[in-house]
Formats: sequence, structure tokens, C-alpha cells
Amino acid sequence: MVKHIILWQLKDEFSPADKAEIKAGIKAGLEGLQGQIPGLLEIHVHTEGLASSNAEVMLDSTFTDEAALKGYAVHPAHVEVADTKVRPYTKTRSCMDFEI
Repeated sequence: MVKHIILWQLKDEFSPADKAEIKAGIKAGLEGLQGQIPGLLEIHVHTEGLASSNAEVMLDSTFTDEAALKGYAVHPAHVEVADTKVRPYTKTRSCMDFEI
């Protein structure tokens, strides 16, 4: 199995209320992919980090293998969520993929 972890920071221009709405949209959009993408076993979005965090949103997903992760990256349902709910609102992205 493969883990796919992403950490994002939202753009500074958004108010706290805007950020809460954006986080909810990212969470709903990405977690809504469960059951739609072959090889995607689990997907969770965390938006309520402790004050010590330097990221605002975390994606924690598990795939059957690296091929499934590559398929997810280009799957139309994922691309739609990324292009409408994530990329327009984020300023930084860090990713780590690893086998478990």
C-alpha cells in the first residue's frame, strides 16, 4: 500500500471566515472522492490543527499501490476537485508519498 500525504497553507488574502469555508469545501470535495477512484482505499482531510501547526489543511490518503496513486492524480473527478476547491485557494503545497 501507498500513503499520499499533502500539507497546504491557504493564501493570506482570505479572512478567517473565508478560510473556514474554503477548508470545508476542500474537505467535502476530497473526501467525496471515496469510492469513485480505483485503488483509493481511504481519504481523510484534517482542517483543525493545533496552534503549533504551520499548515492549515492536511490530506491523508491510502492507495493500493503506486499505480493507483498515479491514476488518482489524473482521474477526472480528482482533477475537478483540485482545480476548483484546492488550487485556487492554496499558496503552498508539500507532499510525501511512501509505502506502508
